[in-house]
Amino acid sequence: MEATIGMGRGVVHIEESECWYLQGAAVKRIGILTAGGDCPGLNAVIRVVGKAAHQGGLEVVGVEDGYLGLCEGRMRVLGPEDLSGILTRGGTILGSNNKTDPAACRVREGDRVVVKDLRDEIVARCRDMGIEVMVVIGGDGTMAGAASLCQRGLPIVGVPKTIDNDLWSTDITFGHDTAVTTAAEALDKVHDTASAHHRVLVVELMGRHAGWIALSAGVASGADVILIPEIPFRMEAVAEKCLQRNAHGKRFTVISVGEGAIPVGGQEFVDRVDPDSPDPIRLGGVGRFVAQEVERLTGLEARSIVLGHVQRGGTPTPRDRMLATEFGHHAFELLQAGQWNRLVVQREGRTGSVPIEEVAGKVRTVPVDHPLIRAARGIGTSFGD
Repeated sequence: MEATIGMGRGVVHIEESECWYLQGAAVKRIGILTAGGDCPGLNAVIRVVGKAAHQGGLEVVGVEDGYLGLCEGRMRVLGPEDLSGILTRGGTILGSNNKTDPAACRVREGDRVVVKDLRDEIVARCRDMGIEVMVVIGGDGTMAGAASLCQRGLPIVGVPKTIDNDLWSTDITFGHDTAVTTAAEALDKVHDTASAHHRVLVVELMGRHAGWIALSAGVASGADVILIPEIPFRMEAVAEKCLQRNAHGKRFTVISVGEGAIPVGGQEFVDRVDPDSPDPIRLGGVGRFVAQEVERLTGLEARSIVLGHVQRGGTPTPRDRMLATEFGHHAFELLQAGQWNRLVVQREGRTGSVPIEEVAGKVRTVPVDHPLIRAARGIGTSFGD
């Protein structure tokens, strides 16, 4: 006898001996973890999943530090007291980790560090602990890990999380609105000091290979130049915009730049390489490059600012709290209905789900004809092209 779990473009066939999670009429114990980079709203998801589970008589086990805790077996039962008062808190009460891949986990053996595939061990550990479904909250890298665990027999329901808003198949992820709010507030403040000192100020924002944060915050704050990965820029065009403003009595310019922005014919700017991470490239340096080139090409005084991890922190905005709550509750509904190995998404304002394997490892970038880009170009904003 075989059982099949729907996986979108295909199915995973599992022998009866492996179908421990299909036995019984209802789920009684679930796990939950937060993996990848932290972002505002994670605690809101943990809260709604946990509270809904308790309301339904289920027990909730929290995994500490994402996939690292799953590999090391660090888990704890979450009671009502753990879920109280966390809706407005940034970060995650479970901790997170963005350096662990269950299929290639770094394990210390004596004086050596070896790389092991621990997926079967993880599935067996969850079985032993009675965890029937795991709620995994994360972005593209996290969902790639989740897809590989699904294939080994661990039922998972995914919840999309990333400040970058770059997860495939969903129009929005929680955490993005808070990050954009933080970035826009920083650009607003930079506007004041740029005006006072008659400078060009360049603010480098997060987003990796997608320009959602730089675009949204740039438009919201009225940045004069917006540089995003999807539109390669020419420094001559950026310099021309700065000089043009100066000639018209606007003796300052504010530039919003995504960390993955690329000059025409060039490459992404890499700050460092982390060999211990599944995604080893750490972007950074484009803001400094733009400021230096503006000074060289125009003679205007320019400065660069890297906003950095402040974009990940702080109290989630009301919109992110509501979105995280909606996503978390839909995830609970999916696990109750036995619709596992799926990711919660929102498209055109409607919340639904797609197979996890459909989004694993994919990046959602900004369309070059996006309405915000068209609107910004319509009022004279330069994209450096």
